[in-house]
Amino acid sequence: MTIISTRLALAALAASCSTGALAQAIVAPDPATGPAARADVTGGDDIVVTAQKREQRIEDVPLTVTALTGAKMADIGVNSLSEVAAYIPGLQIQEQSANNPGFVIRGITSDNGSSQQGARVTLYYNGVDISRSRGAYQDLYDLERIEVVKGPQATLFGTAAAVGAINLISAKPQPGASGAITGSYGNYNRTQVSGFINAGNDVLSGRLAFAYKYRDGYVRNIAGDANIPNQNQGKVDQDDLNGQDQRGIRGSLRFRPNDAVTADLVLTYDGQRNPGTAFKSRAHAPTGGQTGDYGNAELSGSPFSATALGARKLGLDRNVYDANLTVSVDLSPGITFTTVNGYRRFDALEIFDADGGPAWYLEFAEDAKGDQWSHESRFAFDGPKYRASFGWNAFFENGSQRVPFSTEEGTYIACSIATAYQPFRTALNGAGIPTGPGCVAANGTIPAATRATAILTGGRATQIPYSSEFTNYGNNDTYSVFADATYIPIPALELTVGARILIEDRQSGYSSIQPNSQILAALGVRTSLLGTANTNGVKFEADQSFAAILPRFNALLKLDDDVSLYGTISKGRRSPVVQLAALNAVNGVRPNLQIVPEENVWNYEGGIKGRVGPFTGAASVFYQTYDGFQVSVNEVNPANGAVVAVTRSAGSAKNVGVELEGNLALGQYLSVFGTFAYLDGGIANQPAGTFAGNRFRLQPSTTASGGATLRLPLGGAVFYATPSANYRSKVFFELPNSAAISQRGYTLVNLRAGIELADGRYRVGGFARNLTNKRYLIDAGNTGGGFGIPTYIAGEPRFYGVELGAKF
Repeated sequence: MTIISTRLALAALAASCSTGALAQAIVAPDPATGPAARADVTGGDDIVVTAQKREQRIEDVPLTVTALTGAKMADIGVNSLSEVAAYIPGLQIQEQSANNPGFVIRGITSDNGSSQQGARVTLYYNGVDISRSRGAYQDLYDLERIEVVKGPQATLFGTAAAVGAINLISAKPQPGASGAITGSYGNYNRTQVSGFINAGNDVLSGRLAFAYKYRDGYVRNIAGDANIPNQNQGKVDQDDLNGQDQRGIRGSLRFRPNDAVTADLVLTYDGQRNPGTAFKSRAHAPTGGQTGDYGNAELSGSPFSATALGARKLGLDRNVYDANLTVSVDLSPGITFTTVNGYRRFDALEIFDADGGPAWYLEFAEDAKGDQWSHESRFAFDGPKYRASFGWNAFFENGSQRVPFSTEEGTYIACSIATAYQPFRTALNGAGIPTGPGCVAANGTIPAATRATAILTGGRATQIPYSSEFTNYGNNDTYSVFADATYIPIPALELTVGARILIEDRQSGYSSIQPNSQILAALGVRTSLLGTANTNGVKFEADQSFAAILPRFNALLKLDDDVSLYGTISKGRRSPVVQLAALNAVNGVRPNLQIVPEENVWNYEGGIKGRVGPFTGAASVFYQTYDGFQVSVNEVNPANGAVVAVTRSAGSAKNVGVELEGNLALGQYLSVFGTFAYLDGGIANQPAGTFAGNRFRLQPSTTASGGATLRLPLGGAVFYATPSANYRSKVFFELPNSAAISQRGYTLVNLRAGIELADGRYRVGGFARNLTNKRYLIDAGNTGGGFGIPTYIAGEPRFYGVELGAKF
């Protein structure tokens, strides 16, 4: 961490703790952070971003943009996507697991795992689209910066940027030799180590960076514990839940044969071996009867998990391989050609216990795989009166999401609340076995598992294992051309118009293996236990093509060199869904195809940003209207009890909000920062329907963050401290909104402090996250909610520890 003693430098550090849109102060080059410090400096004191695919001072960009460098994230002590989002107004990132992140910009969520659907929020890695939900999670280490662009950005970032884009930019190799390593240890065996080594010259340079993060689960899982009596036979010892075990490595090469050509090759591996997610039920208590969202869990998956689901223990095994090549050529003064090419492959197997209790009831896995290829080329012209760019893009992805299921037939029938099983519930209740959510007794015992099958089969069997699976496929190809033109009638005014024309081919597939239930067959009912159609492994396919034109209009007025006003009108679009499943019909199983119309949004936005003396800040206001708003819900078919995750059009929606951010240098050694966002967004009341008047899911109406940065010289050392806090108001986790599936407002307090020695070459310090040990939920509802037993995931408790750092 650089030691700088000027007041403006301190302002930069404070701004780094809020958002880069505010961080307009001198940042001295640091050999340890390399380009993380240097890349956003131009003219000595300006943050530079590439939100419009060209380098610009952030106050010269007619959009609402936040930029945050990797070095500055370290100052406040955040190193994950969800932690970073807490200090960026308008952004929420939910990490239920690395396999299921939820990206939310201004109330609009992109987290659906189906291969048949497109994303709303574009996540880019070094300029390459990685938005597919199951392949999107990326560890944060050795970053040059993160840019968050809010509002529809299809012209700049492609079809998935319906409400905004997040661009992760890794640190690039630099001439010379440098390196750094940071390690930390804390409670729950929290162990982290990361670093990089850089070497090269002006022509060829390389950089190798890595990170390893481990932490025990913070939710105790008593499943299989030999010291706890258990009536569910076949359980294996499970790990504690909501832990972390991930690793990443990145190799980068930069080739600059002359001043006109720059080529960057980046190869990345990201992997997780995390223990399972703690889906806790309020209805199904663990052994001993201890209830509550924050106590012990008893989750074990299926006794046949290894064969039916793919792994013996709950948890995630995920691997992501990424390669991207960017080449930029200055063809002549003011004319540049850039090509960005990428390949990404991911495979992830996650085993989870969806019923949230000890019964062998709803045991699932998700096996997601995908390949993505992308190419973009762009010509840009930069002149005193005009700027222009045009280019083309091609994006190809091929993915699948296989969902295996395991249960015990009698247990499933006893625990299910589906109306189709009313006669069986009557029989079981008459025999003294509680059914529905009460199938697990208050003390955690499971009478359904030991007696239901025997009763329903007349004693012919005591246990009947059942397994099934379905798979959805998506093969999506998108081709587009785009152009932007900016007219500068006077130096203080810029007017921009742009558009993207796209054609996409969306091919969806579906297959299933859904055997008939033995218990139901013996009673003359031939159907799968879930009631879903069985294609017997045959893959149905459907193909549709679509086209769209997505424009944007922007204006920028410079009040002076440091303060700008801006306005924008832009159109965003989420692709139509070629939603394909299977349906039981009189003449057999047939494809069930539904085309969910495209979701269109118009965004109207204005703001001001800049610097006045020791204060830097930004303010924006926006209004958005949606047509064909798409929602993902779990639906229960009352005829057969089948639970299916589907996408529906909820009609129109609107969104209005305000975002504020600022920081103030208070003397030479102290600065304070703060952010605030208010959002009033939801589905329209008319026409009346299931979702009418509901608020957007995962989006609090009010968020705020604030803190201070202190850097105090102490002889030959520097004492640093960054206390901070962030607040979120009430949030609904699902649609339709329900008070039972929500989290009331809460505040988290964090602290990072320590001593730097030898001009910042060495660092010794400590950290505390969630200092007050506040209890809160990060999600609720989930798969269990579709079966009438919502589950709840507890947020992180207090984490604390020590950290050491060195650089050369």
